[in-house]
Amino acid sequence: MELLGLTDEELCATLDVDPLSLLSGQLDHRPELSILLALLDEAAERTSPAALRRWVRASGPAGRPIGALVTRDFAAFEDAVQALAERGFVIRGGGGDG
Repeated sequence: MELLGLTDEELCATLDVDPLSLLSGQLDHRPELSILLALLDEAAERTSPAALRRWVRASGPAGRPIGALVTRDFAAFEDAVQALAERGFVIRGGGGDG
């Protein structure tokens, strides 16, 4: 949650849990959690936490990674993490002069 700057609502949607389960810390049984943490550990080794928080909300080749998370499209999120590992976090210019 902290690594990606997710809100409580985003984390609940990602893990398909209610807020009470989130607050009580009863998430160890969620298989998605360990997989996501493993993916993010790998990404965090190459990218700063601040860049990861920006990346998860930035539009990429397949949309925004946060969109894949909250809709529980973990394959698309894994692809986005893979693209991040291969290309890095690419920031495109705003099209202004300069």
